Amino acid sequence: MRDRIQEAIKHSKADYTEIRIEEKETTRVVFRGKELEVANANIDKGGIVRCLIKNKGWGVATFNNLEDLLNKTDQAYQCAQVGSVPEPIELASVEPVEKITRVEMKRDFRDISLSEKKALAERYNQVVLGHSDKIIDTQAAYIDTFTHLTLANSEGTYIEQEKPSVIVATTAIARDGDNVQQAHNSLATTQGYEYVLDQDEMARKAAQHAVELLSAKPVKAGQYTVIADQMLAGVFIHEAFGHLSEADFVYENPKAREMMTIGRRFGKGILNVFDDGSVLNQRGTTLYDDEGTPARRNWLIRDGELVGRLHSRQTAAKMGEKASGNARAINYRFAPIVRMTNTAIENGSTSFDDMIKDIELGIYACDAYGGETQLENFSFSSGYAYMIRNGKLAEMVKDVILAGNLFTTLENIDTIGNDFKWLNTSGGCGKGNQFPLPVGMGAPHIRIQNVIIGGE
Repeated sequence: MRDRIQEAIKHSKADYTEIRIEEKETTRVVFRGKELEVANANIDKGGIVRCLIKNKGWGVATFNNLEDLLNKTDQAYQCAQVGSVPEPIELASVEPVEKITRVEMKRDFRDISLSEKKALAERYNQVVLGHSDKIIDTQAAYIDTFTHLTLANSEGTYIEQEKPSVIVATTAIARDGDNVQQAHNSLATTQGYEYVLDQDEMARKAAQHAVELLSAKPVKAGQYTVIADQMLAGVFIHEAFGHLSEADFVYENPKAREMMTIGRRFGKGILNVFDDGSVLNQRGTTLYDDEGTPARRNWLIRDGELVGRLHSRQTAAKMGEKASGNARAINYRFAPIVRMTNTAIENGSTSFDDMIKDIELGIYACDAYGGETQLENFSFSSGYAYMIRNGKLAEMVKDVILAGNLFTTLENIDTIGNDFKWLNTSGGCGKGNQFPLPVGMGAPHIRIQNVIIGGE
């Protein structure tokens, strides 16, 4: 295979040629209610050729037949020939690399039978169904994926890397009369099958929260001091800030360029934010991105000041910066674009008890259930929440919607917890018709002053 790839690259007439081949094995088991909805195993194999003619643009060809690689390289080159760009396209320099890596799992999920995986999903489904007679519907899923990626380019890079992923997820829907509530919980890892065993508590919590939400009162709308748990803080920094750090969006949008000026103060000195694809065993972890750039820690905010952004080789050259290892594609059918890997707020120094003790009236917002962002404005719904009264957690509330301006909100983060954790949950990120891309998020608890909360 390597000889065939390198022959095709040598055959290309383009200024730059890149070939990425992907082999993916996937198993999926889903229960809905008491019924088995899905139980299947798939193998998908294909590739993509990208050719760049600097003064014309990119040409792309995808394929499933590896025997046709020379013709697909010609097709990509021909597509590039008919292009037109206002100025030549340059790529930031990246040291060529030759690397072949293999992963080892304590229990390789490829060695586990489909019947055993079905039994595991059914077990978690039964935990949810059996929690309460108010649970009227459920979903329980087991998904594993093993991907073998090969990447080579005309600069001499040749990389093979393996990416395992295994997920269990449960959803509970509870009803009391006309009152219907939903909760979700999941675990995801790039480790082995053993990670998703004995996770009954994960399933039970989804059911518990759905039932508890039936008796929760809607929050009263107003302005509050809010403590966001690790999940909500992680989703917030990913959605509201992380996407603004993706350089393709920045250089294509004049308003974004004005907002995301390096050196701009975004928060107090306690705030530090990074994106890091090299962290072990996280959803967004990759040794190399889909252009062959090594993953690394990229600081975005240091001591409250904007210090960096995320790049592909093209955006890095366009903005006179270094490639950051953030060119990613969801599969071989797509060219890589600038995407996050594992994005996080760095750990702080304040305990949760100290964070909450001086709040007379506030909200402890937990989990994230959807949201919208538009440039610097955002709106997020928490999965569930509790009122804070006189420094203590009080009753559960629901329909908690946090809305505001990103920069104002970042400035209003006045305390950062000392309880950082990575959020090992399922789901993925969407951008440019590429969804879902596995990404990681992490954060400690954070306290935000003067948050506008929608509700009653």
